[in-house]
Amino acid sequence: MSTFLGMPAPPPRSPYGTGNLRGDRTFPAAAHDELRNGQLRRNLGKATRTIRGKRLHVTGELPDWEALRDAGSAIKTDTMNRLPELLEQLERNVTERGGTVHWARDGDEANEIVARLVRATGSSDVIKVKSMATQETGLNEHLESLGITPHETDLAELIVQLAHDRPSHILVPAIHRNRDEIRQIFLDEIPGVDPRLDNVPAHLAAAARAYLREKFMTTRVAVSGANFGIAETGTLSVVESEGNGRMCLTLPDTLITVMGIEKVLPRYQDLEVFLQLLPRSSTGERMNPYTSLWTGVTPGDGPQDFHLVLLDNGRTAALADTIGRAALNCIRCSACLNVCPVYERAGGHAYGSTYPGPIGAVLTPQLAGMHAAKDDPNSSLPYASSLCGACFDACPVKIDIPSMLVELRHQNTEQSGTTAEKLAMKAAAAVMGRPKLYTAAQKAAALGRVVGGRDGTLSHLPAPFSGWSDSRDTPAPPKRSFRAWLASAEGAATMRAAAEEGARHGDDHQEEK
Repeated sequence: MSTFLGMPAPPPRSPYGTGNLRGDRTFPAAAHDELRNGQLRRNLGKATRTIRGKRLHVTGELPDWEALRDAGSAIKTDTMNRLPELLEQLERNVTERGGTVHWARDGDEANEIVARLVRATGSSDVIKVKSMATQETGLNEHLESLGITPHETDLAELIVQLAHDRPSHILVPAIHRNRDEIRQIFLDEIPGVDPRLDNVPAHLAAAARAYLREKFMTTRVAVSGANFGIAETGTLSVVESEGNGRMCLTLPDTLITVMGIEKVLPRYQDLEVFLQLLPRSSTGERMNPYTSLWTGVTPGDGPQDFHLVLLDNGRTAALADTIGRAALNCIRCSACLNVCPVYERAGGHAYGSTYPGPIGAVLTPQLAGMHAAKDDPNSSLPYASSLCGACFDACPVKIDIPSMLVELRHQNTEQSGTTAEKLAMKAAAAVMGRPKLYTAAQKAAALGRVVGGRDGTLSHLPAPFSGWSDSRDTPAPPKRSFRAWLASAEGAATMRAAAEEGARHGDDHQEEK
């Protein structure tokens, strides 16, 4: 698996990544098209506003919410610092309790392990609990290529699968669809659905339930993800809100769980913190309706053949990097997506990765690599942010996403060699370091008012500044610079008045003392 566990190092990763961690286009190009979809923006706006409101309500109920965030951050930091020993402890306890542990260097190896285990059962179908890890590796596509049919049982994942679509949100994969679209998808794709089906949510859920019930009762193999794995006991946990997870984790004969290695927690009691943080941050609920915990195999109860696939897929490399290590603290709650103005307008598909939104803009380049090439999709992700800081405020484990994005931008710039931006910065430094030259440049810049629009902005700058104006408007230079105003009689009088006012306030302050 990974070198820190004393095992062979994985082969060099492809510059194009594996699985679903690299898009086909850069974020600006993809977002340009998504922004034209008015229905998408309405769907996302309504959904994220609703979740934000619920989250603020339930987090405001807790007087120790900030203390819980501190505790969650501390536990995750401790976990990353001791990850090798905790993974070995997890493996030991899972094995002692009748499970089998497999180590996967990357997504391809994880897919091969799962496919081999499914084929060994003789089944040509599997039911699945919503899993970011298997979405990351592209497991569904791999199984289908081998003649094995995966059936998503989470309602939102089912919608995405039936529509031959891609998830656009970490928690609510079909957040970009409204009820009318979902109704049509069900009419087109679910065999035997009532042609009179309307768009009432309860009726849509009932149609999905009837379709899935037969899958639950007849499919003997399940594939799940894991929200947490407890090193102390070998316990795995899945939290969900529909009951589909409970069905998948208890009815089949064989259960295969694919878990990213960063999902491990040291102690069972650590769940107390995260089972409060996760539901409030993700769905705005006080607790998850279904919390499933299982430890190995229990004779006569639940699956009798349990396999845990521990997935690296770039996580070891991320662990060795300061930014990557912090990004691995993520508990996949999606709170940062729900408050991000960029995500709300561009949608999840624009990111081109399993992990959209602010955390995806950090995590995806760490897992799949980020290269200096201008057309590399992942190199554009750190720029998919306004750096407003809302994601940092919302993160339940206090990941400083804005600072990490700035550092990734710095790394990308350093890898890019000599660029027009670097040359422009050097030229600016040379001018600003020479007062006379700077004054002359200010006077020359005033000529830019000639090409300013009626609204007082420069919409199109010549190369090499066109990259700036392509995504933002630049105010036209003022008629008079600040330095020119300061040198005028008006400026001098204003500054004298300000100085006198400041002196009076200082005297008043001394008298109060």
